Amino acid sequence: MDKYLNHLMHLPNDVRMLYRSRHIYILMASLLNLGIGVYFIYAGQRWRRRLQLAGSTLIAVAPVLLIVAFFKEPSLGPDKTVFSFFGIIAIAVGLLFHFIGGVRTRASGGRGPGS
Repeated sequence: MDKYLNHLMHLPNDVRMLYRSRHIYILMASLLNLGIGVYFIYAGQRWRRRLQLAGSTLIAVAPVLLIVAFFKEPSLGPDKTVFSFFGIIAIAVGLLFHFIGGVRTRASGGRGPGS
């Protein structure tokens, strides 16, 4: 961006905001993947493990959607942010699935770091 867009200096404010916000979304998804990867504990019940797997899949797909959004959406404008919308929804639903799937594991003293 430094060489092609001159530090985003001559871009309209809404396009510049889209570039910057997509950076933050990619960072959020990456840190979330890192955090879940470090502290993940499999649930004991089968349906909870499946819910965790579904949540992990959604959270793993979200950075791909957000990276596509970074390259495609700023040129389309702030009204056409489909990839980032679905990336953020995937993160939210994935977190909800992990919370529901792992709540009992933590309460019953599941195996994990420090146990």
